[in-house]
Amino acid sequence: MPEWTSADMMNVAAARELSDGDVCLVGVGPPNLAANLARRTHAPNCRLVYESGAIDAKPRRLPLSIGDDDLAATATAVVSVPEMFNFWVGAGRIDVGFLGAAQIDRYGNINTTVIGDHADPKVRLPGAGGAPEIAAAAGRVIVIVKQSPRTFVEKVDFVSSVGYGPTGQERDGRGAGPTLVITDYGVLEPDPETHELTLTRLHEGVTVEEARAATGWDLKVADSVRVVPPPTDIELEELRRLRNREPADA
Repeated sequence: MPEWTSADMMNVAAARELSDGDVCLVGVGPPNLAANLARRTHAPNCRLVYESGAIDAKPRRLPLSIGDDDLAATATAVVSVPEMFNFWVGAGRIDVGFLGAAQIDRYGNINTTVIGDHADPKVRLPGAGGAPEIAAAAGRVIVIVKQSPRTFVEKVDFVSSVGYGPTGQERDGRGAGPTLVITDYGVLEPDPETHELTLTRLHEGVTVEEARAATGWDLKVADSVRVVPPPTDIELEELRRLRNREPADA
């Protein structure tokens, strides 16, 4: 089997969470790669929706952004952004929302706005875009993010998208909230009662101690932690082709 990296494993693990026929709203970065990988492997009928208005897009190459012209050219329909958020996201028509994060805390609250004080930030980030609505209304929310103490923080500097609130008990939205956080170390899931993110799966070769060291709080670990199966040859080949922006039918 070809060699693979932790980033490969993160994207493959995320792609595997999509089922054939899911309606998935895709964010930029790793979510974009994971969703398109799912379509090229086990979920060819997964319906990709982009917040720019492309519905059921079938990109021939990995889109460069949510404004990539290939999305409009291959979509079943293209709607306005207000229609997208009012009648698709807000109406509960999205099965899975894929999101990224600059910071995330133990209750799945996400920051993509600023690092530091909002009035005088150290770093101004791209912003939330449509993520707050997706986090609130999608049937399931899957966060894909590389794990480090800078990203997995005790308290986010700004709440761009609500997970389960500051104590884990404040969520009041249509959707289920962040059901999975997939990282380059493993997979975290919210505790059914406290909603605290809990390590439930590790990627092959990663230890619990390493995952804890990459977390800015005392990471909760499930009693039984499963090992995620490594990427298959097919998954790695399609991942390579996506990164090289090779067409699906090449």
